[in-house]
Amino acid sequence: MKSLGWRFLIVGLLCLVMFIPLMMVSDIVSSRRAYSEDTIRSVGREWGGAQTLSGPQIVIPVKARVKVTELRNVIDPETGLVMRDQDTGKNLQKLVEEERIEAREALYVYPDLFDVQITTQTQMRHRGIFQVPVYQAVANIEADFPLDRVEATLKDGEFAIWEEAEFRLTVSSNRALRGEASLQANGKNILLEPLSGQAGLRAHLGNGKDTKKFELSLAFNGATDLRVAPVGRTSTVRMISDWPDPSFGGAFLPDESDITETGFSAKWTIPHLARSLPQIARIDREDLSRSETAFGVSFYQPNDFYQKAWRAARYGILFVSLTFLTVLLIDMQSKRPVHPVQYLMIGLSQAVFTLLMLAYAEQVGFGLAYLGSAAALIVLLVLFGNFALKLGSRVWVLAAMLVLLYAILYLILYSTDYALLAGASLAFVAIGATMYATRNEEWYSEAGPGSGWFGKRAAKKEALAPVQTKET
Repeated sequence: MKSLGWRFLIVGLLCLVMFIPLMMVSDIVSSRRAYSEDTIRSVGREWGGAQTLSGPQIVIPVKARVKVTELRNVIDPETGLVMRDQDTGKNLQKLVEEERIEAREALYVYPDLFDVQITTQTQMRHRGIFQVPVYQAVANIEADFPLDRVEATLKDGEFAIWEEAEFRLTVSSNRALRGEASLQANGKNILLEPLSGQAGLRAHLGNGKDTKKFELSLAFNGATDLRVAPVGRTSTVRMISDWPDPSFGGAFLPDESDITETGFSAKWTIPHLARSLPQIARIDREDLSRSETAFGVSFYQPNDFYQKAWRAARYGILFVSLTFLTVLLIDMQSKRPVHPVQYLMIGLSQAVFTLLMLAYAEQVGFGLAYLGSAAALIVLLVLFGNFALKLGSRVWVLAAMLVLLYAILYLILYSTDYALLAGASLAFVAIGATMYATRNEEWYSEAGPGSGWFGKRAAKKEALAPVQTKET
């Protein structure tokens, strides 16, 4: 078919066919990314995993003196046997009132002042070809507890067992703890022990009533995330790190942050009314605090090459279509049009470009991989256009278009914020340029090609003036 309309229709159908290999490429990229994420999670868990600091809290056991009245059997003081009623034969009983000590719900006391400063240093761990960002952190915590308000919360007959009071701090994993953890109160060191039954630390306070202010220093490893639960009536958290790409998240965003190429610093100030956590409670709300109020930072790797490759496959149909369109337009002056199989080979080479880029990006990084893969593809298509499609000097139009397309694709992949803008603008300009270039085409013409870069132009029709003859 030499009609331009039929050529456009066939090329359009070929573009739809190209969805199949491009979707297959997307699936390969997704599976490769999933494998990478599994590796990152595995290395992260071995290093310490995502960390959330929750607490500190002071747990104070509570007991109560209660009077109990109950029926008891009457005991014969001489024989020590239960006395029986002579008429009925039943045991004789009497009401006895006595005072007992019973355990009540413990008190969980959270600090009025909760001040945390965390400093992290990051490093890259390797497993095979994959890189995993991990961190080493040091947390310095100051907490001032309202222990003078504890007695006011006790009910009649209750009393606090101060000699059994405990200081507790919950972490995500004790395996992540490194170095010596130190707890000080009133200038004295307090011995820390691991919590039983859950991840964390505990310290027996002795006579905890006399101790209100604590200073805790803790070193630990972690990966991917670092969060803190704001347990204080006023919680102030500062984080300083050398990681240049933080992603702040959780229940609260920082009040102020400073992000540079060498790291970041951030500060949160959370008031008491911003979270539903009483300072003194009968119920341990540790799990609720961790799940609903924790905040912090993720050590995010922005726009990694797996994401870029996946997006390249998704944008692939646009670039395949524009390449097909370019070949179609510059081939219209040829008496022998490009065969559909040749279009398919062009499209498949562009689909393989994404896999080629991803394979090399895992080895040498995205920039070099993209440059090398794009250059190889452009050279391949230019040679194919010159020797197989017989485009002659018009092959340089194809080369220029390919260079422009893959330069724009690089910008789309590199900048996530402007990817949609660039892709939509490119598609609109391409459609507009095609409409302009084919404005004078004879869509139903079966005639041979005419002159010009873009094929046959419709001949301009000149109006013929009617010839009038005189009757003689």
